[in-house]
Amino acid sequence: MHPEIVREVPGSCPICGMALEPVTVTGDEAENPELKDMTRRFIVGVALATPLFVLGMMHLMASWALWTQFALATPVVLWGGWPFLQRGWQSVRTWNLNMFTLIALGVGMAYGYSLVALLAPGFFPPAFRDEHGRVGVYFEAAGVIVVLVLLGQVMELRARGRTNSAIRALLDLAPPTARRIAAGNVEEDVPLAAVHPGDRLRVRPGEKVPVDGVVLDGASAVDESMMTGESLPVEKRQGDKLVGATLNGTGMLVMRAEKVGSETLLARIVQMVAEAQRTRAPIQRLADRVSAWFVPAVVLSAVVAAIAWAIVGPEPRLAYALTIAVSVLIIACPCALGLATPMSIMVAAGRGAQEGVLFKDAAAIEKLREVDTLVVDKTGTLTEGRPAIASVRTVPGMAESELFHLAGSLEQGSEHPVAAAIVTGAAARSVLLETATEFKSHTGRGVTGRIGEQAVALGNATLMKELDISIEALLQEAAQLSRDGQTVMYVAVGGKLAGTIGVADPVKATTVEALKLLQADGMTVVMVTGDNRVTAEAVARKLGLSRVEAEVLPDQKVAVVKRMQAEGNVVAMAGDGINDAPALAQADVGIAMGTGTDVAMQSAGVTLVKGDLRGIVRARALSQATIRNIRQNLFFAFFYNVIGVPIAAGILYPVFGLLLSPVFAAAAMSFSSVSVIGNALRLRTARLS
Repeated sequence: MHPEIVREVPGSCPICGMALEPVTVTGDEAENPELKDMTRRFIVGVALATPLFVLGMMHLMASWALWTQFALATPVVLWGGWPFLQRGWQSVRTWNLNMFTLIALGVGMAYGYSLVALLAPGFFPPAFRDEHGRVGVYFEAAGVIVVLVLLGQVMELRARGRTNSAIRALLDLAPPTARRIAAGNVEEDVPLAAVHPGDRLRVRPGEKVPVDGVVLDGASAVDESMMTGESLPVEKRQGDKLVGATLNGTGMLVMRAEKVGSETLLARIVQMVAEAQRTRAPIQRLADRVSAWFVPAVVLSAVVAAIAWAIVGPEPRLAYALTIAVSVLIIACPCALGLATPMSIMVAAGRGAQEGVLFKDAAAIEKLREVDTLVVDKTGTLTEGRPAIASVRTVPGMAESELFHLAGSLEQGSEHPVAAAIVTGAAARSVLLETATEFKSHTGRGVTGRIGEQAVALGNATLMKELDISIEALLQEAAQLSRDGQTVMYVAVGGKLAGTIGVADPVKATTVEALKLLQADGMTVVMVTGDNRVTAEAVARKLGLSRVEAEVLPDQKVAVVKRMQAEGNVVAMAGDGINDAPALAQADVGIAMGTGTDVAMQSAGVTLVKGDLRGIVRARALSQATIRNIRQNLFFAFFYNVIGVPIAAGILYPVFGLLLSPVFAAAAMSFSSVSVIGNALRLRTARLS
């Protein structure tokens, strides 16, 4: 929470009281001892506080009932609530007043008052005792406060534990071993940690590239989408760069390792995500903002009131002074203050889930309303993330169905995304396919083969030139389609051009409407992608976006977000791929597509379950409604204190003879909590569009 606090051993932050997080995250998910401890205290607390609450609500004044409440409340307060009492004392000792100050104050006063009332009822004036000389106790208030706070701590600890799961998922991307070619061309599988720069490694078909390096021999198509966001595999041949954790296609590669360990791109991405998570400021609860003056003001009011009653009050003065002081502290108990924010957050999170918007934490809910700039990844966020047929052109005499029959038959044995799009296009047109013979793959250029008696070639202009096939008839039109963002493949039959098939990553059906709604809501939308500039600008034109950053690598995406933040903008980042994870973590609010990778969702503060950007509009409306609701809740919480504290201090006694007993102080405290809960529940029906 406070990056300036760094310790060599685990413990609590001296400023906010929360547990410190480890700086280095490993792939092993170790058990959180604090979560285990808080969960155990919560379970025991619930078991004891439930009968305690029932007894308290019955208002039984019999000795057995009072002693039973004492027996039930004591372990809940002194054992279950010990961490909060300890942190509260630490906050006072160091004068870093926070929510633990209020919790410790409320629990301590309620329990302390009740203990005195049980053990020494004669210390109180007759007006506070029944006919048997007993005084009402508030053990149930102390016990229930502890249990509620423990519940909140368990939920927060679990959420904090999930923040590191994104890093663990990234670490799991790297293969555990690499196949090293030693002297004499002897090959062996070695642990990744044993790979050194300069080692020769073999990457077999379907394997992950172990480390960053360069191709020495072989050719293949490598899927780099998890790093670059580019939906199409990249052809690799001698001299080309390889990135660790990317997926090799059907070819065999021999590579030289250049960057290993912490120097690889994957390791740097992991480091960037970790740093962004550590430096991201959490939500600054409104209750903590005012606690700096609220706690001293309440304590001062109690002390002043006690001194005044001890000096000029009626007899027994000391008993009245103590009773007044306790009444002031009980009415200022932070029940409603503690519920004000988490109740609204809980209801808002549930409402968000109904709308297809998942919030990772309260910080995302609070910050989203302030966002003025939205950085959007193209592939899989604005687009579907998988190639599809975008255009078909044929020469005179060639039917479209026949073109798809020949092209689909040739490509049906390939796993290349373009091939898959052509085969899918043939199926959509109910075209029957047959088995190709003499199939040959021309790396980076296309494929050739025979369909029946016909020689068929499918590929780019380079392949057509090599086969001495003229493409002039469709060249100009194909060039225009390329400028529109399509990957154009030429189809030749019997040595003559038959047509072209254009493949593109289609824009999602909801994207245009979503962008209009976001811009109408005052957001500046910037498209950032690893795709080439021609494709990126073509998509931007279709979507009506004036700002686009193309050919951007993962670390550059982070730089784009940082630059916009440095300009004073509150930035949200929307993406779906592993390559987006560092930028999602760096942004003020990360927004992941539910249709994307787990790493993106774990790095983001908000997940759109359906991958629909219109969810951001609903999420912003919910964020605004939630913060309004929290402020209203805090008003309710403080309103009763502002009115109740002076009355509890006895301000009405000189004129009206009215004195507020702790019973009414507790009632006012309870009513403020009910008001807060009721107001928070209104978020379930808030209008979000």
